[in-house]
Amino acid sequence: MADFSVFLGFLKQVPWCSSVFFTHLLFLQLGEVNSEEVKVLGPGESILALVGEAVEFPCHLSPYRDAEHMEIRWFRTQASNVVYLYQEPQGLSSPQMAQFRNRTVFEANDIAKGSVNLYLFSVVPSDEGRYGCRFLSEDFSGEATWELEVAGLGSDPHVSLEGFVEGGIQLQCSSGGWYPKPKVQWRDPQDQCLPPESEAIVKNAQGLFSLETSVIVREGTHSNVSCTIQSPLLAQKKEFVLQIADVFLPRPSPWKKAFLGTLVVLPLSLAVLTMLALQYFYKQRLTQEKLMEQGEKDRGRLTARLEKLQAELDWRRSEGQAEWRAAQQYAVDVTLDPATAHPSLEVSKDRKSVSSRPGEASTVAGDSQRFSEQTCVLSRERFPSGRHYWEVNVGRRSRWFLGACLESVERSGPARLGPAAGYWVMGLWNGCEYFVLDPQRVALSPRVPPRRVGILLDYEAGKLSFFNASDGSHMFTFADAFSGALCAYFRPRAHDGSEHPDPLTICSLPVRGPQVLEESDVDNWLQPYEPLDPAWADDEALLDLKAGPSIAPN
Repeated sequence: MADFSVFLGFLKQVPWCSSVFFTHLLFLQLGEVNSEEVKVLGPGESILALVGEAVEFPCHLSPYRDAEHMEIRWFRTQASNVVYLYQEPQGLSSPQMAQFRNRTVFEANDIAKGSVNLYLFSVVPSDEGRYGCRFLSEDFSGEATWELEVAGLGSDPHVSLEGFVEGGIQLQCSSGGWYPKPKVQWRDPQDQCLPPESEAIVKNAQGLFSLETSVIVREGTHSNVSCTIQSPLLAQKKEFVLQIADVFLPRPSPWKKAFLGTLVVLPLSLAVLTMLALQYFYKQRLTQEKLMEQGEKDRGRLTARLEKLQAELDWRRSEGQAEWRAAQQYAVDVTLDPATAHPSLEVSKDRKSVSSRPGEASTVAGDSQRFSEQTCVLSRERFPSGRHYWEVNVGRRSRWFLGACLESVERSGPARLGPAAGYWVMGLWNGCEYFVLDPQRVALSPRVPPRRVGILLDYEAGKLSFFNASDGSHMFTFADAFSGALCAYFRPRAHDGSEHPDPLTICSLPVRGPQVLEESDVDNWLQPYEPLDPAWADDEALLDLKAGPSIAPN
């Protein structure tokens, strides 16, 4: 206010015409400062990170604004719990919490545009909780918060033979390095659960869980058994299947009755018993040698398959993250059109979220009826050309469809969600089955369950791509020839009674203006996704993949 008074005093000393000009200029500048509200945008509602890997905390100002001379603070729960502090001048004593020292890297390549990143390395279970970032200057203060979830995929199950018990043998299964507390099951060849003889799950000093469980297998009941361990936050599971030959199971002696019937001819009985014993041990030895030989062959084949799978997964991950980074430069502001919403859906006032109305939980018949009535909503924006990217926060909702459809598509009557009907969509069913219709059902196996899904439309190239924004991986790309303007498609499905009925929410992204394709553009960076060989689908759960950002700590 003191500076403003001095400025008015200066105006009294200049001619009247000049005073009017400077006064008009002053109010124009004040109007420009307050004409647009600046917001701080973080990574979203929640992020899922794997134990031992790195996680990225991006934050930016919207609209763009230079933050080079601002104080930027990442904190946990409250502003006084500092995860990382950027301020000028550099060299001031840092109030960083002890548990985050030597584990953070600050990236300020785009700080002049108000966009910065913080990387947290070597994630541990105790990192789980609420985080936020705050921008502070003389004329601005704002912050964004989010939830960090941590999951640990433990070691492969180890199954051992503990010994013989009355009527069978006792097997023990053990594994470690899980978070949160895992679920373990014994199953027979008919996929029926076997009751465990014992089960113990304990937590170590690092917050990770290890387990030991045992089961008794009896003769004639099971040809093989499996020990399956699964994390409640991850789609992967780890399983060990053990083939059991009846020769290893205790059984009544085959020569006991003959021995009792021939006591009168003891020498002959002893000879018969000796021959039977020698034959039994000979067969047992041959069986053990064959099992060992077969085990060595299987181990060699499995090792080769795992090495090949590891190489392909590493390539797909690096390629997918590069494609996702490139796709973000085409971010657009997408809003929902309430006029296209089904009566059973509720669109938020800011037209950014959609969910099923209360009381819409479905039975099988009810869900089938709503499926035929197309319980969906479209975007207000129409895309007749160009490249456009948007992200949708699906949270932990167990059923949804996302994608794009023709503006002129028929949405009444039975729904046929496929390219032939004008729909290019991806879906989740019952919280565990990701798929697309192209035109038949194609199953997808993301390494990390996506909490946010990115969608890139390249109209001229005839491509619609889906990305897992939780880890930056590419999931699938439709290749087709579009015959009209497209709309973004949202279908939250009726609430199925799960613990997390989250709405579908369009994420706020830094919009960099409309993107127009030049005739010389060649789309070489985006390749169609080809699903892995189905024979490898279960092998991916055997890999403990570790990855982090390409930037290294200073």
